[in-house]
Amino acid sequence: MTATRSRWLLRRPGQDGTAPRLYCFPHSGGSAGEYLRWSARLPSAEVWGVQSPGRGGRLAEPAPTTMEALVGALTAEADFGPAPYAFFGHSLGALAAYETALALRAQGRPGPRALFLSAYGAPHLHRPGPPVHTLDGPGLIAAVEAEYGPLPAELHTDPELAGLVLGGLRADLSIVASYRPSPAPPLDCAVTVYGGSRDREDAVRLAAWEDYTTGPFTLRVFAGDHFYFRENPDDLLTHLDRALAERV
Repeated sequence: MTATRSRWLLRRPGQDGTAPRLYCFPHSGGSAGEYLRWSARLPSAEVWGVQSPGRGGRLAEPAPTTMEALVGALTAEADFGPAPYAFFGHSLGALAAYETALALRAQGRPGPRALFLSAYGAPHLHRPGPPVHTLDGPGLIAAVEAEYGPLPAELHTDPELAGLVLGGLRADLSIVASYRPSPAPPLDCAVTVYGGSRDREDAVRLAAWEDYTTGPFTLRVFAGDHFYFRENPDDLLTHLDRALAERV
């Protein structure tokens, strides 16, 4: 992976820069690497990952704990483009992608031609939930596993590893707990929303994103849970590649 112009944006080497860019915003506790693996599967786009402080190569940096801090630092330091480009965000990343698009518009900068938002309901339906980010390490692991399923077994047996991994996750869950949507007119870009059929972020919550754009809107639900694309990545990546070719 290489970084260009900003610590926030990563890509895999070997891309020639001719395809439109897809910037991917990770889920809580996630990092850019999971989405950069899609590079070979999305010929319609050049895949870039948004790498926040507190994870990956930025592990030693303090992680943002509010959406305002995250989006403010990202838009101040990262140069998205060249246009046209698109955003993909999964779970918390969906909210971060949307808020980043709003911030770019407010700054008079070119925004994404399309938003691809995954596994999170529309902002006005946001459920902050209990402040699990305040729990100690074992308590935080238990709370996350109760909500999203098992974490790597090493987190239960290696306190040093758990301390490193949980720092970014704790900061992200603080963002979830404190997030309140920004009052704003709808965007005008295309919005495509994805979800899993067994996820608590159901089709009704996902469909509510339609009110956040005056552009084309598409909803697609795949078989699976909150991380439906880990079970069968082909379904999402086939649809995403086709949508990128049409929208960007």
